[in-house]
Amino acid sequence: MTLDRPGQRPTMLRTFTVLLFCIRLSLGMTSIVMQSQPELWIETNYPQAPWENITLWCKSPSRISSKFLLLKDKTQMTWIRPSSKTFQVSFPLGALTKYNAGLYRCCYWKETGWSEPSKVLELEAPGQLPKPIFWIQAETSPLPGCNVNILCHGWLQDLVFMLFKEGYAEPVDYQIPTGTVAIFSIANMTPESEGVYICRTHIQMLPTLWSEPSNPLKLIVAGLYPKPTLTAYPGPIMAPGESLSLRCQGPIYGMTFALIRLEDLEKSFYRKRPIKNEAYFFFRALKIHDAGHYLCFYYDGSYRGSLLSDILKIWVTDTFPKTWLLAQPSPVVQMGQNVSLWCRGPVDGVGLALYKKGEDKPLQLLDTASTDDDESFFLNNVTYSDAGVYSCLYLLSWKTSIRMTSHNTMELVVVDKPPKPSLSAWPSTVFKLGKAITLQCRVPHPVLEFSLEWEERAAFQKFAVDGDFIIINAEGKGTGTYSCSYRIEAHPNIWSHRSEPLRLMGPAGFLTWNYVLNEAIRLSLFMPLVALLLVVLWIRWKCRRLRIREAWLLGTAQGVTMLFIVTVLFCFAISFAGLCNGVLTEETIIMPTPKPELWAETNFPLAPWKNLTLWCRSPSGSTKEFVLLKDGTGWIATRPASEQVRAAFPLGALTQSHTGSYHCHSWEEMAVSEPSEALELVGTDMLPKPVISASPPIRGQKLQIRCKGWLAGMEFVLYKEGVQEPVQQLGAVGREAFFTIQRMEAKDQGNYSCRTHTEKRPFKWSEPSEPLELVIKEMYPKPFFKTWASPVVTPGARVTFNCSTPHQHMSFILYKDGSEIASSDRSWASPGASAAHFLIISVGAGDGGNYSCRYYDFAIWSEPSDPVELVVTEYYPQPTLLAQPGPVVLPGKNVTLRCQGAFPGMRFALLQEGNQVPLRFQSTSGNSADFLLHTVGAEDSGNYSCVYYETTMSNRGSHLSKPIMIWVTDTFPKPWLFAEPSSVVPVGKNVTLWCQGPVHGVGYILHKEREATSVQLWGSTSNDGAFPITNISGASIGRYSCCYHPDWTSPIKIQPSNTLELIVTGLLPKPSLLAQPGPIVAPGENMTFQCQGELPDSTFVRLKEGTQEPLEQQKPSGYRADFWMPAVRGEDSGIYSCVYYLDSAPFAASNHSDFLEIWVTDKPPKPSLSAWPSTMFKLGKDITLQCRGPLPGVEFVLEHDGEEAPQQFSEDGDFVINNVEGKGIGNYSCSYRLQAYPDIWSEPSDALELVGAAGPAAQECTVGNIVRSSLIVVVVVALGVVLAIEWKKWPRLRTRDSETDGRDQTIALEECNQEGEPGANTSSPSSVSQETSVELPVPI
Repeated sequence: MTLDRPGQRPTMLRTFTVLLFCIRLSLGMTSIVMQSQPELWIETNYPQAPWENITLWCKSPSRISSKFLLLKDKTQMTWIRPSSKTFQVSFPLGALTKYNAGLYRCCYWKETGWSEPSKVLELEAPGQLPKPIFWIQAETSPLPGCNVNILCHGWLQDLVFMLFKEGYAEPVDYQIPTGTVAIFSIANMTPESEGVYICRTHIQMLPTLWSEPSNPLKLIVAGLYPKPTLTAYPGPIMAPGESLSLRCQGPIYGMTFALIRLEDLEKSFYRKRPIKNEAYFFFRALKIHDAGHYLCFYYDGSYRGSLLSDILKIWVTDTFPKTWLLAQPSPVVQMGQNVSLWCRGPVDGVGLALYKKGEDKPLQLLDTASTDDDESFFLNNVTYSDAGVYSCLYLLSWKTSIRMTSHNTMELVVVDKPPKPSLSAWPSTVFKLGKAITLQCRVPHPVLEFSLEWEERAAFQKFAVDGDFIIINAEGKGTGTYSCSYRIEAHPNIWSHRSEPLRLMGPAGFLTWNYVLNEAIRLSLFMPLVALLLVVLWIRWKCRRLRIREAWLLGTAQGVTMLFIVTVLFCFAISFAGLCNGVLTEETIIMPTPKPELWAETNFPLAPWKNLTLWCRSPSGSTKEFVLLKDGTGWIATRPASEQVRAAFPLGALTQSHTGSYHCHSWEEMAVSEPSEALELVGTDMLPKPVISASPPIRGQKLQIRCKGWLAGMEFVLYKEGVQEPVQQLGAVGREAFFTIQRMEAKDQGNYSCRTHTEKRPFKWSEPSEPLELVIKEMYPKPFFKTWASPVVTPGARVTFNCSTPHQHMSFILYKDGSEIASSDRSWASPGASAAHFLIISVGAGDGGNYSCRYYDFAIWSEPSDPVELVVTEYYPQPTLLAQPGPVVLPGKNVTLRCQGAFPGMRFALLQEGNQVPLRFQSTSGNSADFLLHTVGAEDSGNYSCVYYETTMSNRGSHLSKPIMIWVTDTFPKPWLFAEPSSVVPVGKNVTLWCQGPVHGVGYILHKEREATSVQLWGSTSNDGAFPITNISGASIGRYSCCYHPDWTSPIKIQPSNTLELIVTGLLPKPSLLAQPGPIVAPGENMTFQCQGELPDSTFVRLKEGTQEPLEQQKPSGYRADFWMPAVRGEDSGIYSCVYYLDSAPFAASNHSDFLEIWVTDKPPKPSLSAWPSTMFKLGKDITLQCRGPLPGVEFVLEHDGEEAPQQFSEDGDFVINNVEGKGIGNYSCSYRLQAYPDIWSEPSDALELVGAAGPAAQECTVGNIVRSSLIVVVVVALGVVLAIEWKKWPRLRTRDSETDGRDQTIALEECNQEGEPGANTSSPSSVSQETSVELPVPI
C-alpha cells in the first residue's frame, strides 16, 4: 500500500491528538483502557521549601507488586523489594542537591516483566519547584464542539495550578486540587478555543515561588470545513490480492487529505497531498486485515480540519455470503393480489438482482441506494404465470474474482383459493375398543385456522389452530367421512379447497387380539399362587400327625411356600398401588426386535415394472438373516445380511404371478422381528400401492399425513374422499412424503388416500392407498412427556421416559413410531397426579425412534404428547461443525452453524452444552444442515455440537461432532503464548512456540519484535497453534507475541498475547549458583539465591525446573545478582539454576549453572527403608537394611523398636542385621541429618518389620497360618460327626413283596402314623413276618 504516514513528523501527530480523540467520540468509540503506567509523585515535610527533604513515591495503578524500580537519567537504578506485595513504595532522596537533580521515572514488576515507566519527573536545582507536565484527555461529547480535558501534573500536593494561553497576560483558569493533578476543562470546542496553552504551579503560602512553565500544547478544532465524499474504485467488495483505490474528494483546492480505518484508529492514519481537490489512497494487493470501515477528512496549513466523510465499508473476501428471500405477506398469494419479495444479505453497499427459475435474465434490479433505503422487489397483480421458484443474487457493477455461493430460494404459489390441505388419521382409520382417532389437517405454510367437516352430519364443524381434531367413537357415532380446509391470515374471509375425504371405520367396540392377550397375561399371574395353595392344603390333609423329623421337613416346605406367596402378593400390591403420593409406576420396556424397512429399486424410472428389486433393511446390527414373504405365507427367498444390514431380493420383470402383498422379517439369534410394512404389487404396469398413516388428529393442532411409497424419485399426491382435485402435491422427496394440515378442524375430517407417480411425463401412477379416516375426538389435554437425560444417547445407556398428567388414576401407554410398546395401568392407592416411568435399561441401535405417550380413563383418551426423538449415536461417522462467518460474533449479529455429515437425506440436530434437549432439528436432502442463530446475545455463548441420524431406521445416529465454542463478544479473547519445553533453550536444540486460545477454527499469527515479517499459521482447527523453531541459534532470540488471525472479515477487536522472551543458552561461560542460608529452609523464612557470572553489565535470569518461563530477571551493577525470596513456602521447593546475558547482546545467554535443589520444610524429607534380600530371616543368613535419602552429604541412623538408644550409624545408609537368639526380629526405622546442620534430623522413615524364628529349627510359617489350618480341621471333623449321627437316625425304606396283587417289588415310605378310627386295624413292624425286606437309605 503506497501511503504516507505522519508518524515521521512528531509535531504533526501531536497536533492531531485532540482531533483523533474527537473522531473516536463522534463515532461512539468511547473505550476506557486501563493504563499499566505507574504514578510518580513527591512528598515532603517542608511544605514551604520542599527541596529540603524529598521522598519519591511510586504507585502501581491496578495491582500489587513485589518489586519497584526507580530510574534516574536512564542510567542509575535503585530498586526496592518490600517485605510483602503492595501498591506503592517510597524512595527517600533527602535534600535536593546538584548530585541528585535530574530526570526520574519508576517502574513496577508484573508477571511478565517490568511495566512501562511513569511520566518523567524533572528535579532541577534547589529553590525551584519541579516542572509540571501537560497532556489532554477527551470526554464523551460528540463532534462538533467536543469537550477536552487538559491535565496538569505538578508532582506535589497542595499546589495552585494556573492555565495560561498564548496572547493573554492573565491566567485563563486556575485550580487548587487535593492531589497532584489538576484538570482544566474546555467545553464545546470552537475556533476561539484554538491556541497554545501552558501550565504553571506555585505554593499556596508562597505565591511568588513559581515552577518552570510546562511544555506548550497546541489545540486545533476539526469540523470547520464541509465534509468530503469517500468512494471506492472499482468497488467496495474485492478479493484478496486485488487492487483498490479509495478517492477522497472535497470542495476546496490545496488541502491535505487524511484516511482513517476505524478498527485501528491511531495506527491506520494515512495522509496524502491533493491532486486539485481530491486525493487517492491506493492498495496494491489487498489483504484480509485491510477490510473494515474507512472515513476521510482534509485540513489546511494551520491544521484546521473538515467534517468527517460518511463511513465506507470495505469487504475483502473470496466468497460472497448467502442471501435469503422472504415473501410478504405470504408465499401463497391469491390471484390479483400484490406481493413483496424481500432480499437481504450481510453485504452492504451493493445492488441486488431477482431471478426466477428457468429464466436467464434477472426480472428486477435494485441499485445500492434502493438497498440502503430497505426497498424490496414488488410483484403487482400476480397471475398464474408469476408462480415459481425465485432467488436473488448480489449485483456488482465491476469485475472481481469473488465466487458466488449457493443461495436460498423461495417458492411463490398463486391460487384462486388456497390449495387443499392433507388429512390423515392417527393411529389408523379404524376405531378400536376405547380408543380415539386424531385427524390431522396439514399444509406446508402458516395458516390462521383449520376447519373439519363431517359429510354424514351437515351441521358438524370443528375449528382448531394446530390442525388436530380428536374423534371419539362413542356408541358408534364417530364413523363416517371427514374433510378439512383452512384460511390464511392474509385473506381471512377465503377458505381453501377442501382436503380429500377420509373415512373412519369400525363398530362402537370390539375385542382386539392385543386386549385378549393382555387380559390372559394378567390372569396367568394368579395361577402359580392358586397352585401353591392347593399343594399346601393337600399335604396338610394327607399327613395330619407326623413324627418330629417329618413335621420339621414339612413345616420347612410350608414356610418356604408361604414366604413365596406373601412375596408375590406384596410385589403385586406395590405395582398396583404405587409407592408415593399420587400414582407413580415404573415399567421396564422389553423392546421388540426392530421392524425392518422394505422398499423397491429399479433401473427403469419411467417403467419400474420392467426390472424390480426388493430391498429389506434392519435397524439392528445383530441381524443374521432376512426373509421375504408373499401374501403372508409363501416363502420367496432368504438372504444373509450384508455389512449394511440389508438384503436384496431381485424380482426381475413383473408378471401376473408377482402380484400380491410382500413383507419381510429380520432374524436375530433367538428372535424374529415384526413384519415390515406391506408392499403391494397390483399389476405389471402399475406402481406399488403406497401406505398412508397419520397420528390421531387433535382439534386446532397441526397434523402430518405420511404417505410411504416404495420407489425413490416419485412424486406424491394426496386425495380426500368427495373432492375431485388433489388436496396436496409434493415433489420427489425420497420414498415417503408428509402432507401437513396446519390446523385440524371438523371440516378436515374424512377419508384420505394418496398416490405416487413418476417424475416425468407421461406419468405412470400407482393404485390409491387404502383410505385413512380422520376423525377428531374430544380428549384430555396431552400429557407432559420427557426423558430424564438427553434424548441423544450412546449405545448401552439407560433411558427413562417420564409421562405425567395432573389427572388422577390414569393409565399410560408408550408409543414408538406410532406403535404401542409398553403400558402402565392405573392405581387407586392414593389421590394425586398420575405419572409413569418407562425404562430402557440398555439402549441398542434399534431402540431409537420417535417416542410419545398418552393416558386414558375408561373410554376417554388424552391427546398424544409432544414427541421425543431418541437418537442412538455412534453408528455413522462423526460430522464436522463449522461457524460462519466465524466462532466469534458481535452481540446482536447472526451466526450460522453448519453441520456437515457423510450421507445425504439425514436429519440433523444441534446441541448446546448445558441443555438436555437439542436446540434445533432440521431435515435435509443434502449432507449438511445450516442452523441460524439470530441476533445472538451473551446467553448464546457456549459449546455447540451436532449429530445426524436417519429417521427411517430407528434414528440411528452418528458420533457427536467435535464441540465448537461460540463467543458472543466485541473482543477476541486474549491468547496465551508459551514455549515448549521452555523459553530458555540451549543452542542447537528445537523449541516450539505455542499460541493457545479458547477460540476454534481460527488461524494464528506470530510476531517478532522489530521484524516486519511474521510467521503465520492459517486455518487451524484446534485451539492451539504451533510454531516450531528447529536448530535454534542466535538469530532466533528476541521477544515474541501472537494473536488470532481470523480468515473471515470481522470488526471484532483482536488482542495481542503476552510477550515471550526467547533466551538461547550456551553462548557464554556458565555462572555459579548458591543459596543462602542453605538448601534447606523452614517455611516463612527468607532465602537469597546468589548467581555469580564472569562478565560485567549483564542481566541475570533465575530458572526453575518444570517451569516454562523464567522466574525472575535482574540487572546488577557488578558480577553477581542476588535473587531474594521472602517468606518461602512449600511450593518453592525444587531444582533451580541461573543464566546470564550481556546487555549489549540481549537473550544470548550463558550455559546453565549447576543445578541446586532447594527444600522448604521444617524437617528434611523422610528417607526410604528397604531390606535385602527380603524381610524374613533364614537359617544362618543376615539381612541388609538400606536407608536412602534425597540429599547428599548426610549421616544415617537406624532405630529398633524397644531400644532407647540408636542402634547403628552409617554414612552410606547400609546396616547389617543378624538374628542371633531372635534379637533381630522387630520394627525398624531410619532417619538422617545434614553434616552441615548436625542438629536438624529428618522425619523417620516408614517402619519396616523383620520376621523369622530363632535357632536352627526355624519354620517359614506364621501364627496366622497355623490358626487358620486348625480351624479348618475342627470344622471338617464337626461336620463329619453331624452327618454320621443324622445318617443313623434317618428312616429306612423297605422292599415288600405283595402276594395279593402280583405286582413287582416297590419301595414304600414308612407310614405316616395317620390318625385311625376306633377298631381299625393297623400294621406294625412285628406283623410283617415271613417277608423279605431290604432296607435302603433314602437321600433327600
